Amino acid sequence: MAVGALTGAQGAGELDDHDCEPTGPSRRNPRREKHTPAHFDSLQADQPSIPKPTVGLKRKAPPRMQIERKVKLVTEQKNIDKESPMPEFPMKEWTVKIYMLDQDGNEHEAKAFNKVTFNLHPSFENPNQTFTEPPFTCKNEGWGEFEMSIDMYTTEKTKSTVFHDLNFQKPKYDVIQNISIKNPSQALLQILRETGPVATDDDVKAAKVRKVNDGKKRKAGHDYEKMAEALVKLSEDDLLHVIQMIHDHKTEDTYTKNDMEAGEFSVDLFTLPDNLARMIWDFLLDQKLVQA
Repeated sequence: MAVGALTGAQGAGELDDHDCEPTGPSRRNPRREKHTPAHFDSLQADQPSIPKPTVGLKRKAPPRMQIERKVKLVTEQKNIDKESPMPEFPMKEWTVKIYMLDQDGNEHEAKAFNKVTFNLHPSFENPNQTFTEPPFTCKNEGWGEFEMSIDMYTTEKTKSTVFHDLNFQKPKYDVIQNISIKNPSQALLQILRETGPVATDDDVKAAKVRKVNDGKKRKAGHDYEKMAEALVKLSEDDLLHVIQMIHDHKTEDTYTKNDMEAGEFSVDLFTLPDNLARMIWDFLLDQKLVQA
């Protein structure tokens, strides 16, 4: 079990850690490479068989936010009465549309994207086709199957790229792709909340609390850097005692993260209430790990 004491005036530290080029397509039934583009719970001080805890202090890296979503590509195709340059392969009219899915698999307009570019086979007269309105329908005619890349832009320069296999085996088929949207703006976050939770909402709340409490806590006489360094030196039993203190006396503004699967517990020291911070500081004084 790794126990992290998180400090830092600009943000909480953290203990946890997580574009590809399109391949040239072939014209008919090609072999295609498939491109695949830190729990909260109470820890009891008397728990048996708990591995020796360790405390790690890390400065927070520049803030990064990453939101995972699923997009659904809907392809429809049909024969058309036009002469094909390859007689054995009939001419087709096909469309590809893009939707975003929520946690229950329901379709939503992909409003997170301000434009989408379909990069088609180079034999097309206009192989790079851009659309700016959901569902970003790409409609074309042709006789051959191929793999295309699709660039979905959330800003003028920020995009998520997926690869899509256009084939004529079924009149209609759906493909679901996973995408990551990094460092979205507040406006984009509001749109993304329509299709699922934003994992960093709690982090944003903690950052706001920390900003309010930072100056106040520095005036309270607690040195949080020294507190974090001292926690590293505690024995297993003493460290578990501190964790229990946190669970017993924390408030709704106290930011903690308990990853049972990874065996990691983290707390942002700057979000501790004053009485709890004083209790931990006094305990470390008793252990002669800090000086008054």
